[in-house]
Amino acid sequence: MTDTREEEASPCALGLASALMKKGALTTDWLPAFHAALRELFIPATIWPGTAGGNKQHNAVNRDTDRQAWLRAVYSDIPLTTQWDDGQHDGQHDGDAKGTMPTSSNSMPTMVFSMLRDLDPYEGMRVLEIGTGTGWNAALLAARLGDDQVVSVEVDQAVADTARANLAAVGRGPLVVVGDGCAGHPSGAPYDRITATCSVRGIPAAWIAQTKPGGTIVAPWGPQYGGEAIVRLIVEEDGSASGWFTRSSAFMSLRAQRVHRTPTSIYLGGKEWPADGTRTTTALSPDDVGGWLAMFAIGLQVPGVYPRPEHYRDGSYTLWLHDTAVTSWATADWEKDRTAFEVVQPGPRRLWDEVEAAWRWWDARGRPGFDRFGLTVTREGQQLVWLDHPGQPVPIPA
Repeated sequence: MTDTREEEASPCALGLASALMKKGALTTDWLPAFHAALRELFIPATIWPGTAGGNKQHNAVNRDTDRQAWLRAVYSDIPLTTQWDDGQHDGQHDGDAKGTMPTSSNSMPTMVFSMLRDLDPYEGMRVLEIGTGTGWNAALLAARLGDDQVVSVEVDQAVADTARANLAAVGRGPLVVVGDGCAGHPSGAPYDRITATCSVRGIPAAWIAQTKPGGTIVAPWGPQYGGEAIVRLIVEEDGSASGWFTRSSAFMSLRAQRVHRTPTSIYLGGKEWPADGTRTTTALSPDDVGGWLAMFAIGLQVPGVYPRPEHYRDGSYTLWLHDTAVTSWATADWEKDRTAFEVVQPGPRRLWDEVEAAWRWWDARGRPGFDRFGLTVTREGQQLVWLDHPGQPVPIPA
């Protein structure tokens, strides 16, 4: 890094560090790592800034054409999308256009340091990271623990190559392996800590098997329906793992666990809506079931279902529900100032009824936040989500 860049970046870096410390995300013991691995050294020339606490991206910012805007984005507490569509869209030929699906990023700094605090690695520990991305998180871990104590797995060869170059530029050399994150990295096991920078619907058995008893796994976890939170699991002697959710999150999915979403037209089977669906009304607004926490609580109870909103110019919308078996769908129409909402449901599963029952279960218990839920993964790989204590599992209707 040139002296000019250091002079430009230093006030920005100090400002971000100060903001993160005020939020309680960055603690003094992580400050040396923060300054040893400045975020800007892990950010490509073209980025799509996101929003704090959200999963929406703005148009691209380019370092070569607007360095000040690029620096402002880099040293803001926001996520930065760095890849679209598994590298098929790079923004170079489409101006500032976004791709179809974001597939790699540099995470929101508050989330990065909050997860590192959850992970709680200290000297002498070995850490496995799933999802290298730009390499920033691996650099922070290596700065704290040493290069030989950190292994990072990245599924995308190009992303891994860039991360290695970024790490080398700051004098760091943790092992970066190209492979399926679900498999972990058995030749480097056992690990004291495993952390994931991508979301999962199921904790891979390999992660538990490769963690020492008493060790910790920190990962973004969410049901297929939507909603997501960071879970902190402690691995037991019997091969199980259990722990609490700590905070809301919104990460890109582990590629091996991406959800395939069948087009709505397939569900309709060539017919026009409402096809052969049964029409009813509900007093529960589709807006009430659309929040991130509500989606999490609903998704725990309604497996194999995902939502898809269809918005209209007048501000109204239709909430579509689909089952992954492609046997059932439902719609719920939202319009301003209405107190009754039309519902259509065909198929063997009454998807809106399931979603409404799940929401009412959550509502009846005071709408508990993420931190009242916990997760246990049995030795056999079965996942059990519970409320307040492991003896109170979240119900999944038969």
